[in-house]
Amino acid sequence: QVQLVESGGGLVQAGGSLRLSCAASGRTSSTYFMGWFRQAPGKERDVVAAINWNGGSTYYQESVKGRFTISTDTAKNTVFMQMNNLKPEDTAVYYCAASRIRFGPPTAVYDYNYWGQGTQVTVSS
Repeated sequence: QVQLVESGGGLVQAGGSLRLSCAASGRTSSTYFMGWFRQAPGKERDVVAAINWNGGSTYYQESVKGRFTISTDTAKNTVFMQMNNLKPEDTAVYYCAASRIRFGPPTAVYDYNYWGQGTQVTVSS
């Protein structure tokens, strides 16, 4: 099993920044990719960004390209997502997820085996 704990969400004004962190513990060696997803009220959960543990393969949703950056710290088994120039439409619960899929990055919810509890990000206009 792998446990994931997110932190770093909060309330920020449009144009501001937040940095999300996801600390992984347990059998992290069984996972190859990490992803950040988000879910707004009444909407489906969608991938925002994904990365493999060595950082050599990344994916970004089109709407966040140039504003969000996903990265890893393998020494601390932690994944980060730096979010800049936040917009009201970025408001959602953000989830960290881990995948046992070797090749990718995987982008579907069903590709991920472990999930964190979520952290709220609210961007005011």
